[in-house]
Amino acid sequence: MSDRDEPRAGPVDRGRTHLRAIQGGKQGVRNLDQSGTSRGADELTLPARTASARVARHWVMNELAAEGVYGVENQVIELLTGELVANAALHGPTGGEVRVRARRAGDTVRVSVRDESTADPVVRHPEPTADSGRGMALVEVLAADWGVEHHGRDGKTVWFDVVIEPD
Repeated sequence: MSDRDEPRAGPVDRGRTHLRAIQGGKQGVRNLDQSGTSRGADELTLPARTASARVARHWVMNELAAEGVYGVENQVIELLTGELVANAALHGPTGGEVRVRARRAGDTVRVSVRDESTADPVVRHPEPTADSGRGMALVEVLAADWGVEHHGRDGKTVWFDVVIEPD
């Protein structure tokens, strides 16, 4: 999967990506390290680039591990988070942002990914040899539920739920 960043002539800046977390729904912004992990952050804001999927996966895994979510469920959540963030980056506007939230309520984990595109995600069933197009099919099969919340011209939030099996 290619990143939306176009190749540039000359040296490429491989410095830190500056990430922001918004705590408690407020605009209190703080810098995160390259891994994107931050205990207690309600939301992770990333640049709309496919490379952000990796950062989002790790952040969600760490947030949910702190909530006692491990094993297969954590791996499924990691996979689906990466798919939603990559879709947001590929299909959203260039230079936009992607916001990721992860919440556990009882035996259910909900991950939501907000982007600035108004287009709904499409569940595709590509040919076995196709390079891409399976992300939403994975969400459809592996999530207990999923959906889209529209925010008018401000974009949308795509979310999924995974049910945690008791120990």
